[in-house]
Amino acid sequence: MIRAENKWKYKRLIKDLIFVMICIVVAVICLFPFYWAIVSSLRDSAHIFSTELWPTQISFSNYKEVISDKTFLCSFWNSAIIATMTALISLFVCLFASYPLARHQFHGRKRVLMLALSVTTLPQVAVLSGMFELIRILDIYNEKSALILSYMIITVPFTLWTMTNFMNSIPKDIEEAAIMDGASQSTILIKVFLPILSPAIVTTGLLAFIAAWNEFLFALTFTLTNQARTVPVALALFSGASQHEVPYGLIMAASVLVTLPLVILVVIFQRRIISGLTAGSVKG
Repeated sequence: MIRAENKWKYKRLIKDLIFVMICIVVAVICLFPFYWAIVSSLRDSAHIFSTELWPTQISFSNYKEVISDKTFLCSFWNSAIIATMTALISLFVCLFASYPLARHQFHGRKRVLMLALSVTTLPQVAVLSGMFELIRILDIYNEKSALILSYMIITVPFTLWTMTNFMNSIPKDIEEAAIMDGASQSTILIKVFLPILSPAIVTTGLLAFIAAWNEFLFALTFTLTNQARTVPVALALFSGASQHEVPYGLIMAASVLVTLPLVILVVIFQRRIISGLTAGSVKG
């Protein structure tokens, strides 16, 4: 009996070690590109292709040059505005749309959800020409509103689907108790469901923000000047001071600066993100 118990503990220990090793390998694969970008950004142009895991001489000249670039700062500000507005509008629209989809049964409900899910599978190129024609008709080409409108195609279907699943996981007893107290539909949504859904709202809002922040194709197609371009396009067109060679150090420094806001947001809201990701998995 004791030998069998020791054998079971030994197998459990081996499984735990294998799991830890797999997690370490995955973490290294995911984090090493960002780590190498940081290391490369701290090198000067003479040592940019060095294979050392940490630079012997740390230089912040790349960061100074990037921060002093007005074009980069303008694109950074554009991305912040556009991504924030896209996330807020997506949350506002999908919050009110997900309530009837999750809490009421009506004809065509499943079709709406399947349509939202199917839109997320479409490549951006498939809707590029139609969006360009719509933006041309609305006369908003090379404007921030053009990007906000086009980004809604990416963020709204996903946000609607996830918010519907989160709202569907709320027990019906809570809603029935509010109805018995005479609460209207809008009161139930705003005063009862909204506090419960705060982790889900933070999670979906942050994912929508990241999607809008990283988007490249629409930003490249629907903008023309530096005053309207976003960070991904600015990075692709980044040339720095020299026009004869690729400024890898500047590009790495700019990439690190672009990634930092996303890292900071995830760190700040990590508890709500974890709660939001697990909220829709259990119903009851």
